[in-house]
Amino acid sequence: QVQLVESGGGLVQAGGSLRLSCAASGRTFSTYAMAWFRQAPGKEREFVANIHAITGRTIYADPVKGRFTIFRDNAQNTVYLQMNNLKPEDTAVYYCAGRAFVATEDGGKYDSWGQGTQVTVSS
Repeated sequence: QVQLVESGGGLVQAGGSLRLSCAASGRTFSTYAMAWFRQAPGKEREFVANIHAITGRTIYADPVKGRFTIFRDNAQNTVYLQMNNLKPEDTAVYYCAGRAFVATEDGGKYDSWGQGTQVTVSS
């Protein structure tokens, strides 16, 4: 496992941008597939995006395609989520998650989770 700490959340108007960061501890970060999930009030946690450990291949949920970008800096042990053209429906607590090597959209298969960061988009 790695320890994960998110940052970068906040309040933004619709159409604005935010960049979330997730800093990982440990020397195995480069071998970890990373993902972002989110949970809105009263709703179940949902997959947002992931990035594979070796190939860097990315996958996005349909609601964020074309607006969000996940990328990683292994030298900094950090994964990012660049969020552009934010919409009120993007309001949620955003969590980063990690697991060894292979990314998946199934949150139940990730063994490392951050504490979450709140993103609020006003209309």
